[in-house]
Amino acid sequence: MTHTEFVGTGETDVPPFPLPPAGVPVIANDDAALRIAAEVARQIAPGAAQRDHENRFPARELDIFSGSGLWGITVPRAYGGAAVSYRTLGQVIRLIAKADSAVAQLSQNHFATIASLVSCASPEQARDLFALVLKGYRFGNAFSERGIRHVGALKTRFQITGDTVTLNGVKHYCTGALSAHLVQIVALDEDGHSHLAIAERHAPGLNVINDWSAFGQKGTASGTVQLTNVQVPRNRVIPVWKAYRPDAPFADSAISQFIQAAIDAGLADAAIDATIDLVHTRARAWIDSGQEKASDDPYTIQMVGALKIRLNAGLALLDRAGDAIDYAVSTPSAQSVATAQIETAQAKVLTTESAMEATSRLFELAGASATDRKLNLDYLWRNARTHTLHDPVRWKYAIVGNYYLNHALPPLHAWS
Repeated sequence: MTHTEFVGTGETDVPPFPLPPAGVPVIANDDAALRIAAEVARQIAPGAAQRDHENRFPARELDIFSGSGLWGITVPRAYGGAAVSYRTLGQVIRLIAKADSAVAQLSQNHFATIASLVSCASPEQARDLFALVLKGYRFGNAFSERGIRHVGALKTRFQITGDTVTLNGVKHYCTGALSAHLVQIVALDEDGHSHLAIAERHAPGLNVINDWSAFGQKGTASGTVQLTNVQVPRNRVIPVWKAYRPDAPFADSAISQFIQAAIDAGLADAAIDATIDLVHTRARAWIDSGQEKASDDPYTIQMVGALKIRLNAGLALLDRAGDAIDYAVSTPSAQSVATAQIETAQAKVLTTESAMEATSRLFELAGASATDRKLNLDYLWRNARTHTLHDPVRWKYAIVGNYYLNHALPPLHAWS
């Protein structure tokens, strides 16, 4: 079985993907990143619904995305990258997510890891790992665990022996690990501080199990990573806990959430475009409307307008959040990081709600024929419902309200 033929969730121990080919381009600036993202989106959009229907991993589409050079656009200029703005990154992710939200999500932890390297890696670590990123290497996540009190109460620890650390444990919801070249394993030291131990995907004892069985975001193959005496060089252990120090924080928490919000915005955008197309091609005017075409139905017109207004508001907040993150990255302080978190939380609320409403209204406005299983249009709703469960919006409302009402800074962790 080749990597392009993954179907279903057979709990297979998946072999590592090939290393990236030589010649992955290094993108020069923001304009080039947006132009290339639009072209990648055009190439990967066809067949997205069919891939979901067949429960097929988008290996070809992922290679197009990462092989375009887009996965290196946030590498700092000092290490050879374009260091595009976060406003630009948000627009890139939204374009890819509109084409296929699973492919976009596969990059989320990759970009979050680059941010962690910027804030917490030594110059030697950064030089080593950024060189690989610019060659097309993909990071994949091994973070979450089951059977713990909350998402941050991890059981996985690492043991130091000379120049290596040893890891044992089981990780779940490991988006990107299946197709990664480097797997970033989150583990705690003896003081309970979190670190990223970046392992080679082919490291002995590191097994990726294809057991992702959620009804949405099937193409992420966010399965299980089993760690059995996995050895990682100490120079690839990044003290990411330093990004969350109250006295000297970095913008990592906002960056992680910002990318999630951009994915939701792309899902909403895709659903609204699909709705408009279906209203023109399949829907009928309601009997009491007095209209010949569904597109002239006044209530349909009003509802499409409402969907676009909410999405555009979310996109504006996403751009504001990107600008706030850029400022916090260049001028880190408790206040600049808090501002980035609050701007991102506001964007996350609107993009989440826009994605959920747009993917549901699609069927209301297109009519019963849109539920035909051959069309598989429910994959948009299933993807939105699955992805928006990552970080509960009710807590975004809470931190925004507490900030404005009581001047309380948001908590410092990857989910705020």
